[in-house]
This record gives sequence, structure tokens and C-alpha cells, in this order.
Amino acid sequence: MLNLFTALQILAFDVTDRLKREEKGASAVEYALLVGLIAAAVVAAVALFGPKLNTLFTNINVNGK
Repeated sequence: MLNLFTALQILAFDVTDRLKREEKGASAVEYALLVGLIAAAVVAAVALFGPKLNTLFTNINVNGK
């Protein structure tokens, strides 16, 4: 009977450890998705505002001299 209890306890600890590992993996995936979305937003912002900012800074540089 003690052997059965010990085996069940070990099984329960193994399942608990695996569930904790899956949570860590899920958070890593969530962080990767956030980084990807931020990178996409930066690329979109540069594509939209890049030429306008270049013109603005060029005008400031020319008028500043």
C-alpha cells in the first residue's frame, strides 16, 4: 500500500512539474509574439513616416546653416 501511495505521489509531482514548465513556455511564446508585433509596428511607422521625416530633417539642416 505504501508503494502505491509513493508511486501516486511521484506521478502527481511529475504532472505538476510538467504543467509549470508549459506555463513558462507559453510566456516565452507570448513575449515572442509581442516582440514580433512591436517590430512590425516599427517597420510600418518607418515606412509611413520615413520620407516625411527625412524631408523635415533635411529642411532643418538646410535652414539651420
